[in-house]
Parts: sequence; C-alpha cells; structure tokens
Amino acid sequence: MDIVLIAGMWLDATAWKDVVPELKRLGHRPVAVTLPGQGDGNTTATYADQVAAVVAAVDAAHSPALVVGHSAAGTLAWVVADARPEKVARVALVGGMPNADGEAYFDAFEPVDGAVPFPGWEPFEGPDSDDMSAELKSAVAHGAIAVPATITHAIVRLTDDRRYQVPVTMVCPEFTPAQAKEWVETDEIPELTKATRVDYVDIDSGHWPMYTKPLELARILADCTGV
Repeated sequence: MDIVLIAGMWLDATAWKDVVPELKRLGHRPVAVTLPGQGDGNTTATYADQVAAVVAAVDAAHSPALVVGHSAAGTLAWVVADARPEKVARVALVGGMPNADGEAYFDAFEPVDGAVPFPGWEPFEGPDSDDMSAELKSAVAHGAIAVPATITHAIVRLTDDRRYQVPVTMVCPEFTPAQAKEWVETDEIPELTKATRVDYVDIDSGHWPMYTKPLELARILADCTGV
C-alpha cells in the first residue's frame, strides 16, 4: 500500500529516514512528503500550499493510501481525508489530533518575524522527550525549520462529512490509548468523536517515535494498512 508520511512542526521529510526502509522491507510504498515551508526553502509558503502538497501525494498513489500525520500534521492528514475521502484508506495519527473546521492550524507559539521557530526543548520536558538522548535532541533542534506564520496561524476548513467514514488509528506515544479513547468519547476531539471507526495503538515512546522507535512505528503503520 502507498503510505503518505507527513512530519509535524519544524520537521521535513528526513524525519522519516529510519521508518521508510522498514516500511519498504515490509512490502509498502512509503512517500515522505517535504511540506512547503518546511524544508524546501520557501519562506512564503502557505497552509494551502501544504494541503495541496499532501493532496498531490495522495492523488499520485496507486490505490487508496494510508495517510500518516505526526503531531500537528495530524490535522493535515485529516484535511486530506476531507478533500479525498475516496482516496484515503485510513488516517494514522501519531501523537496528534485533528483540529476542527474554523480552528487555527497551530497557534501554540507566537511568530517571530513572520515565522514560528522551534522553541527549544523546555516546552517539551517530561514524557514528550524523556526517551531522547542529549545528542538526539541537539540534532533535531539543529535541523529544525522555522515555519511561516502563514501556515501556523491559518484557519482549518473541512467541508465533506464523508471524512467521518475514513477509519482512523491513533498511535499513542506520550499518552495512553485509554486516555485517547476518553478524549474521543468525551468530545474533547470533536472530529474523532464523529468518526465511525477509531482504533488505538500504544507505542512506548515520547512524542517523536520516528526517531526513538522507528522500527516499531513502521510495524505499527504497516499493520494499519490492513484497514
């Protein structure tokens, strides 16, 4: 199956470099997307550009694809399910939850000179990053890309209720499947509360399992292709 991989804030396609070979070994066709404004040198990229890039990757797939969104990019994965519900076999959310129509894409941090830089590790101390070595943290921070505010503060638009028919897997790193299920059942994640099928998978990692548990993450994603 084609597997479209979308990394979260401040990351480019290389975030998946240790996941992609294992997915290939397992017989899949992974496509790690370099999002406009996150690795292509385009400092004027917009949220619409990012959506278009992921839609293009799904349109190029040989068959309905598994779309994987990490962290904030879980919203991008869900927006693409809204745009192409017939071409998305399943959405896998790795440590992320989709925002609803009318919400900002990612406004957790204020822009500096028109972009949102990586804020350092202090906001992510604890379960998010406890499994990352100092060397790994340094490498990730060194490669982090400031994301244009035209992306982070854009408004999410969802228009096609057929997205709720697309199966969803929540891959739960720094939180548990039980916590995620409670959030869905208590309407803390309205988009997933309305989804007809949500599955939950645990992974013993922090917020960035593509770095700390790439083989395990690859196997979990491969399992998601069974739809």
